[in-house]
Amino acid sequence: MPISPNFTSILSKDWEVNFSQCMPNGFLKYTELCNILQLTAAAHSDVGGISFSDMQEFNQAWVLSRMRVEVSALPKWRDIITVTTWINTLENSRSIRALEVHVNGNKIIGAETFWAVFNTQRRRPEALGLAHDHFELYPEKKATVEGFSKINISSEKEILFEKAVSLSDLDIVNHVNNVKYLEWCLDLIDEKTILYQRIKSFEMNFLKELSLKDKVVIHENVAEDAYIFSISKEDKNCFALQLNLK
Repeated sequence: MPISPNFTSILSKDWEVNFSQCMPNGFLKYTELCNILQLTAAAHSDVGGISFSDMQEFNQAWVLSRMRVEVSALPKWRDIITVTTWINTLENSRSIRALEVHVNGNKIIGAETFWAVFNTQRRRPEALGLAHDHFELYPEKKATVEGFSKINISSEKEILFEKAVSLSDLDIVNHVNNVKYLEWCLDLIDEKTILYQRIKSFEMNFLKELSLKDKVVIHENVAEDAYIFSISKEDKNCFALQLNLK
């Protein structure tokens, strides 16, 4: 797609929270929050001419590598939320994108995301094949108090669950969608932690891709004031999640 005449380097998009996106208490699911953030990032890529469709001319796609989300409150059913996004850095095969969620003009969520350009045939990172100089970058404009980090996966961990990757877990890049990892782990914690909004921030590290029928093990790691999960395949870590609690 060509660059839209309405393109701007900072994009804001409104979303209405519908009932299918909510938990039993009427608040937005954390997984659906991540979906909305990803869709907003995709919308910005669309108008900027670096969308999935554009990148597929070079057999490329954006894939998420790290993500940090800070949550002061969750939106609820029928809220109109405004998600604003911009790019902090973009060079070669890597990009850092910031996102903020506002309700009634109040910021309630901030996110920092780290993306890599991925060759969907060679299954490895490579430099972006599309022009992107028209994006103004905002390296000092942060959406979170803290940046994303490398999650420490302790050797002291307990096996919680084993599963095989299903077709419903895969996305258009033909690997497990980033939100699925979060969903698998959240299903294994005390529901009160989620329903009472005790999660003040969470981070995800995506280490290796998973494909259809891969057999994985979900572990819980020892930590204070946090849940730390890791997902492994054949004893190699593929994903890590840290939930920081209030």
